[in-house]
Amino acid sequence: MATDRRRTKIVATVGPVTSTHDAVRALVDAGVDAIRLNLSHGVHADHEARANVVREVQAETGKPLALIADLQGPKLRIGDLDQPRILLKDEEVVVVGDMHASNGELPIAPAVISEVLRPGHDILIDDGLVRLSVQEVGNGRARCRVIVGGEIKSHKGVNLPGVPVPIPSLTKKDLDDLEFALGLGADFVALSFVRAAADVRDLQAIIRQHGSPARVIAKIEKAEAIECLEEVLLEADAVMVARGDLGVEIGAATVPLLQKRIILRCLEAGKPVITATQMLESMIEHAEPTRAEASDIANAILDGTSAIMLSAETATGNYPVEAVRTMDSIARAVEPSMGYRHQMPTPGEETTVGRAMSNAACDLAEALGARAILVPTFTGRTASAVARLRPRRPVIGLSHHQTSVQQMALEWGVTPVLMPQSDDVEDLWSRSIDSALKSGAIDAGDRVVLTAGTAVNLPGSTNVIKVDVA
Repeated sequence: MATDRRRTKIVATVGPVTSTHDAVRALVDAGVDAIRLNLSHGVHADHEARANVVREVQAETGKPLALIADLQGPKLRIGDLDQPRILLKDEEVVVVGDMHASNGELPIAPAVISEVLRPGHDILIDDGLVRLSVQEVGNGRARCRVIVGGEIKSHKGVNLPGVPVPIPSLTKKDLDDLEFALGLGADFVALSFVRAAADVRDLQAIIRQHGSPARVIAKIEKAEAIECLEEVLLEADAVMVARGDLGVEIGAATVPLLQKRIILRCLEAGKPVITATQMLESMIEHAEPTRAEASDIANAILDGTSAIMLSAETATGNYPVEAVRTMDSIARAVEPSMGYRHQMPTPGEETTVGRAMSNAACDLAEALGARAILVPTFTGRTASAVARLRPRRPVIGLSHHQTSVQQMALEWGVTPVLMPQSDDVEDLWSRSIDSALKSGAIDAGDRVVLTAGTAVNLPGSTNVIKVDVA
């Protein structure tokens, strides 16, 4: 029943160990709501096969799944190595642009790295597991001392904390991957290493040029993005707290408070927010999480995150289904203690009619003990406005647009349901209740609160609340 549903959504990255129909079906049966394709790795043929499997499982289970295409972005990476290389503490190593490496030099792509390095800069490899200090720069090369040694493999990530890197937010690879992802029918495109609101606007413009309804997730993993968070939030459709690179860039100690701040601002803005990276890192190798990981997930949920994400845990790990079940069980244990975020406008705040209606609908549903809040919506935006309040009553988001239904799969507490198109408001009320009944989200005789617009099929027209009995 609707009241038994987990509210916090789970995103799983599919990869080599979860490419088959049975593997994806097992993830969805365990509780996954959205699937991420990590375009930093793999080839288009593999990602296309995985996307096709996702849609097959969606049709088979009847559960809407949001498909997220995650672009690599302007990421520095180790170039091609003949074999993994071990760097020892205090060893000297020469770093050079990817195409010019020779005689044991360490290649980093793109070659622009040679233009920005200066003595005193730190080079962090593989999320900071290996650290180099630049000693001398000349002739397009940087002589470095190994501060923290370790193993380096091809294509591992490289960070230069505090060093602006003159790479476009969308590289040639990203543009190729974007066209491919939109052709797959991706519901969301995640933009890596956002540095300014203009990065998000540029991506949205290209998506619209392709005639796609895909929405943009801004990944917050650079210090520049923190500095312009408000502007980025105005432009982005959703946000991801990408704690891996963010921690390397600004220091791990700062990440927890920033995570809370970003989640709170997303709640206030009514934008979905995903908390990601290393949530169950130990479960790549082990069947049980650490207690610290369980607490980390619980705290993200208590902060109000819309979704929690698994990366290597489900893409390459040994226990992908167990990792999803672990997230699911932690969320179910924590969510009953969450409070309803009743929001009254602050003095001077200009509240939209839609926001005011969502506030009132949640208050009314709570006061009447309604079984659910039904939200027929053209784009899913009204469901976002209701979800931002984290109501205790289940939210049923209904749309006749399949893409909108899939996008609502990422919204906290929203059960997405596909409904027939309606011609007038009375028909809309009736079809909403019928569709919710058929989905099993409510039962006959349940009291429900509906909020929608009298201008049917017109986005942004929410202006009515109705109390009814199914």
